[in-house]
Amino acid sequence: MSASLSYPLFDPSDPVFRAHEGGKLGVHATQPLRDRADLALLYTPGVADVSRAIAADPSLASRYTARSNTVAVITDGTAVLGLGDIGPLAAMPVMEGKAVLFKHFGGVDAVPVCMETGTVDELVDAIARIAPTYGGINLEDISAPRCFEIERRLQERLSIPVFHDDQHGTAIVVLAGLINAARVVGRSLESLRVVVSGAGAAGVAVTKLLARAGVADIVVCDSRGVIAPARTDLADHKRRLAATTNPRGISGSLGEALVGADVFVGVSGGFVPEADIARMAPSSIIFALANPDPEVHPEVAGRYAAVVATGRSDFPNQINNVLAFPGIFRGALDSGAPQITEAMKLGAAQAIASLVENPTAGEIVPSVFHEGVADAVASAVQALS
Repeated sequence: MSASLSYPLFDPSDPVFRAHEGGKLGVHATQPLRDRADLALLYTPGVADVSRAIAADPSLASRYTARSNTVAVITDGTAVLGLGDIGPLAAMPVMEGKAVLFKHFGGVDAVPVCMETGTVDELVDAIARIAPTYGGINLEDISAPRCFEIERRLQERLSIPVFHDDQHGTAIVVLAGLINAARVVGRSLESLRVVVSGAGAAGVAVTKLLARAGVADIVVCDSRGVIAPARTDLADHKRRLAATTNPRGISGSLGEALVGADVFVGVSGGFVPEADIARMAPSSIIFALANPDPEVHPEVAGRYAAVVATGRSDFPNQINNVLAFPGIFRGALDSGAPQITEAMKLGAAQAIASLVENPTAGEIVPSVFHEGVADAVASAVQALS
C-alpha cells in the first residue's frame, strides 16, 4: 500500500461522515422467524434436507439459497477512484456504496469483499475459493495491468459472470454516449477519428469496445504520448494496443494526436491544454471523464466541441457506470449466463443509447435515475444469453 494519506478536514459532524457512520449496509432476513416452528424450518432440522438436496444436485443452490441474486464486489484497494492505492480498509466505503447502487438500481444483493493485495496467483486463487457463495463477481478498483490477468483467469476458472466494472462498465457507457453524440453531429461511428487518453483498465476496454462497434481510427495515448509499435517502453497490454490501433501510424504527444481528431475520450486524469483541444476537428466530441477534475473543464471544452461529457453529476451528460452494471448483472443472473460476452456489452450500450430518443448536445445518455435503465440493459443481456 502507498504512503498514508492525511485528511486534515476530517469532521465527524460533516453530513458526508454522518451519512456513512455505521456503514451503508445491513443484513435482512427474507423469511420470518416468529416461533419454534419457523426455527425448525429455517434452521435445524429442516435446513438439513435442503443441504442434502443441494449436495446431490448442486444446481439447486440457485433456487434454494441467495446465491442466484448475490454478487461479490471485490477489490484489493490498489486503484480506488482517483485516490490510488489506499488499501482495502479505505476502499470499504466505496465498495459499500457500490453495493447500495446494485440494490437500488438492479435489485441485486451485493457484498463488499475487500482483500489484502497480493500476486495475481494469490488473488485469483482467493477469489475462486470464495466464489461458491456468489452468483457473480464484480471486480472493482484493482490496478492495471494486473486487473486484466485476474479477470481473464477468473473467467476461465469460474462458471459464473466475472466483470471488471472499471474496464467494461466504463466502456459500455462511453459507447452508449458516443452512439448518440455521433447522431447529434451527424456522423457515423465508422467515420470518427478517436483519441483515447489513458491506457489503464478503462482505456483498454474503451478502445476494444469502440473497435468492436465499428470505430476504425483509434489512437491511444499514455503519459508518454502516442502508443505505437516503435516505442520500446511498452508493457504487454500496451504492445497489444500498439498492434491493433493507430492505423495512420502517427507518433508524438497527445497534443499531436488531437490534431484533426473528432473525439477525445479522457480516462487518465491529468490536464489537456486548451491549445491542444483547439486543434481538434470542427464539431468535435469531448468526453473528459476523470473525477473529480476532468482532463478538460467543460467550459473550456464547450468553446470548441459540439458535445461535451464528463464523469461528474453536476454537468450535463454524466458518463456513469451505474447506467450499466446493475442491469448487466440483473440480466446475467436472471438468465443464468456463465459469463458476460462481448455481444452483451454491445447490446447493453445500444440499450442505454436507445433510451434517449432524440439526443441533443445536452443529453446523450439518460440520467441514472431515468426509470427503466437497468430493465432495458437486463433485457438486452438476457436476449443475448
